[in-house]
Parts: sequence; C-alpha cells; structure tokens
Amino acid sequence: MTNKQGLVLQAVAVGRDYRQGETLLPVLSDLNLTVSAGEKVAVVGVSGSGKTTLLNLLGGLDDPTRGSVTVCSQDWKGLDASRRAKWRNRHVGFVYQFHHLLGEFSALENVALPCLIGGASVAESRRRASELLAQVGLGDRLQHKPAELSGGERQRVAIARALVTSPSVVLMDEPTGNLDPHTAAVIMDLLLALNSQLNISFVIVTHDPAIAARMDRTVKLLDGQLLALETEVV
Repeated sequence: MTNKQGLVLQAVAVGRDYRQGETLLPVLSDLNLTVSAGEKVAVVGVSGSGKTTLLNLLGGLDDPTRGSVTVCSQDWKGLDASRRAKWRNRHVGFVYQFHHLLGEFSALENVALPCLIGGASVAESRRRASELLAQVGLGDRLQHKPAELSGGERQRVAIARALVTSPSVVLMDEPTGNLDPHTAAVIMDLLLALNSQLNISFVIVTHDPAIAARMDRTVKLLDGQLLALETEVV
C-alpha cells in the first residue's frame, strides 16, 4: 500500500464521452482529482451528473476518453485485462447501494472470495474474513446467507468484503442509500471507525449532506468537472 503521506489515487484531465447515434455526449471534461492515503472524500452532484461514471473510471472498470487515472502510481491504461483485475483486487474495494452479495454463499464465503481470487489459501482467506466480519459486528453470523440477514447486516458484509484485501482505496456509490436513517447512521459510524483504524482512503458518492459533512472534504460534480466545496468535519 502507498505510504501514509502519499497519493493513492489521481485523475488528471479526465474526459469521458459516450456516443448516442450520431451524437457525442460528453459526461466528464478535464476533470482532476487527487486522494491521499487515509483521506475521506465525498462526491456530490445532481442525478445524471456522472458520479457513477467517475467511480467506474477511478476503479478501472471503464477507461477515460481523454486523460489518465492512476491508483498507487499505476495508470489503468497501462494494464491488460488480467493485470488490471489483479491490481484492482489488491488496491481497490467497492461498496454499492445494493450489496451485490452472492446469495448461495454464506457471509464468511462472500467476504473470503476476494482473498481467494487474489491467491490466498482457503485457510488464510477464511481467517481474514472471520476477523473482518467480527470487526463489523457480525462474528456470530459467519454462516448466515444474505437472505438470513437484515439490510444493515448485508451492507456490513459488503463493507467487510470491500476491506478484506486491505485495499488502498474503497469506492462507494450511495453505500447507505438503501437503508433506513438509523441503520445508515450506524453504517457510517462503522465506516469512519474502520477508516481511522485501517488508514484506507474512501471516495463516497452521496446525496446525503450529513454524510458529506463527515468526510475530510467534499467535491461537487458540475458540468463534467469537480469543484471543491468547504466541508466541516463533524
């Protein structure tokens, strides 16, 4: 992982266009973003402004039309599909509004899966998954499948899965958007505690001003570019 003072993520002059018939639709244009190790950044903006597109570019799930995105000094464009998948597994975690857990797998198996994909042994993968599930308060729910868990518990499993490989940065798309206000607040408290303990950077897309206010800083996506906003950390 990048050292504590270093940059873990950098987007430079990023543009992303989509073609609709004969029309070229620019979604992002000359966008710049840097995220330091352990930093928490909120991304806000109206629906359709390109926030999910931005997360896909930052995580190497899509390529910019122009500019570059690097994670831990590695430009995504410099990696073929196989190496990109390995780099993503090592350095990037994802948490979405919907948990995307595998229904036929237990909580332990869901969380262990990224470790197995990364080449860890079954025993080591299960050990790390067990530890992290205990850390998010689910040490007694290891063998429960997603259908046997509440919405908040499923999101805790998804968070544990995103963190189990000790990534450099976790990208989150409305991670509490599908939860009731009380559960959402509990999940945010958990995320902030894990950020402090593990020094993993967070980039969180959110519509919730209360969540944005708890980040180190907030940027607003407007007309395809990111504008810095003043944020008071609470």
